[in-house]
Amino acid sequence: MSSGPILSRAGLRTASMALALIVTIGVTGCASGPKDDPNSQASLDKLYSEAKDDLSVGSYEAAIKKLERIEGRAAGTLLAQQAMLELAWAQFRSGEKAPAIATLDRFIKLHPSSPGFDYALYLKGLVNFSEDTGLFGRLAGQDISERDQQASREALAAFRDLVARFPQSRYADDALVRIDFITNMLARHEVHVARYYYERGAYLAAINRAQTAISEYQYAPATEEALSLMVKSYGALKMPELEADARRVLQKNFPNSALLAGSNSTKPWWKLW
Repeated sequence: MSSGPILSRAGLRTASMALALIVTIGVTGCASGPKDDPNSQASLDKLYSEAKDDLSVGSYEAAIKKLERIEGRAAGTLLAQQAMLELAWAQFRSGEKAPAIATLDRFIKLHPSSPGFDYALYLKGLVNFSEDTGLFGRLAGQDISERDQQASREALAAFRDLVARFPQSRYADDALVRIDFITNMLARHEVHVARYYYERGAYLAAINRAQTAISEYQYAPATEEALSLMVKSYGALKMPELEADARRVLQKNFPNSALLAGSNSTKPWWKLW
């Protein structure tokens, strides 16, 4: 007695094919089920948290790789902006000065209205000039004004830009301190070059560099020696009227200067002892 309808051989083949198709679809569906999307907010937040952990323990190379991925995946978001600033800091701390400057320049160009713009300017100043380097020079008895000053000029420009555009920034006060320090150092550099020329008999060149120190950094302590070098250079060139003018300016601005008597032995401004 039959327990139910019996399929023909063709019907069995059709049913088998249908069953195989259902199994295939089911397997494919399982394989392409929900996965972690690397561009999802959750994934980006996780990656950023890991990068911050790397930064906190000084693993800058690892942090750089993660932050670069975040910047690319989160383009156009505040998270991408934050990642760029963190990236520049990590590059700076790992000794990669040129990449750090390139990252900051890109940030400044792309995000002029970013809430982190003032920090970008401040960090650019820090990357270009580190006070620690100056400290090591002082401890070693080295006149830091003798080194190349291009980075210091770029740092000064960044700090001045920060103070001018964001006077209420949390970084403005520190930038002002650094501006004074760098200004004094750059003035000293010009005087160092002027002295070099004077000692070699290139009096006109010495006068020109001394005038640069006075005109660009008029409130720096090094202008005292700049004026003295002008007095002596004009004297060596037998130009008594200009020599007298320079001496008069020196006496007016530095009435107690030892350099008025012709001495050139004042202690450099940067020496602490």
